[in-house]
Amino acid sequence: MQIMYSTCCVFRALVTLLMIVETCAALKFNVTALSANKHRVSTIECWQMDTPFTVSTDAGIAGSASISLGNVTNLVYTVLPAGFDGGVHVAPKNQWVVFTKGLAVLTIPGDDSPKSTASIQGGGFGLIFAADTKEVSDKGHITRYPGITETVALQAPTHDGKVPNHKILYRGPCKAEQVAGQLGLATGKV
Repeated sequence: MQIMYSTCCVFRALVTLLMIVETCAALKFNVTALSANKHRVSTIECWQMDTPFTVSTDAGIAGSASISLGNVTNLVYTVLPAGFDGGVHVAPKNQWVVFTKGLAVLTIPGDDSPKSTASIQGGGFGLIFAADTKEVSDKGHITRYPGITETVALQAPTHDGKVPNHKILYRGPCKAEQVAGQLGLATGKV
């Protein structure tokens, strides 16, 4: 009886693992990005990374969903005071920016459409990619931090200035349900 019970548990564990692997392979990573169009005007876009999630085999996180965002250089930790206005600027480099706390509001100067504003709440969904560098954008974007507390950001320029392989889903920031779905990997509700 004990052997049959153990075999059943092993079988269930294998089926669960196969379902996680299949789900990870199907789920792509979506991220709000700052880019620029052919007229050298910055844009806000929802990107889908070409690389899907995988099931990690790394110690401490084995069995969880993960995705490699590529090689980065010179990780910078920045604390921005409440109410700080970053003004109009281009991204200094192609880089990942992780807002770990606070609120960042990105806007495109001269464009009042809803697709030209992104409110990024620090925390689990605080990741963006900034690619509107001086090489592709004349004016850049505006970043303001209107929260009542400081905003904390990690800036991670990509190695050799590479922009990750992606497809543009649409103009404008990613919708909450498109990035919140990634939480399903952790909860098993994908």
